[in-house]
Amino acid sequence: RASIARALSFDPAILLMDEPFGALDEFTRERMNMELLDIWQTTHKTILFVTHSISEAVFLSSRIVVMTPRPGRIATVVDIDLPYPRTFETRESPRFFELMTVVRETLKEEFVGHE
Repeated sequence: RASIARALSFDPAILLMDEPFGALDEFTRERMNMELLDIWQTTHKTILFVTHSISEAVFLSSRIVVMTPRPGRIATVVDIDLPYPRTFETRESPRFFELMTVVRETLKEEFVGHE
């Protein structure tokens, strides 16, 4: 949280985050996801968040850009229509699982096509 606050102190137009929670255990990661959403709802800054976690991407995003393997190109964009505010219960909703499946299937299609 302190690192995010420090980055925001410079008032950037966009906040770039490359797997910032990748080394955390699942429960800490989920708590940090909630903290990030709280910060976003306060600042309304654009955040470009890179993750390999489908559930994290669906939970945090309003839009997910699925990239192809090398060379990295945009394969598709998935709009995430989960309501705000998002809570721990959001991760247990049927729509959350539907969106995870859409992203997972898109990734499978891209991965199989580039083996």
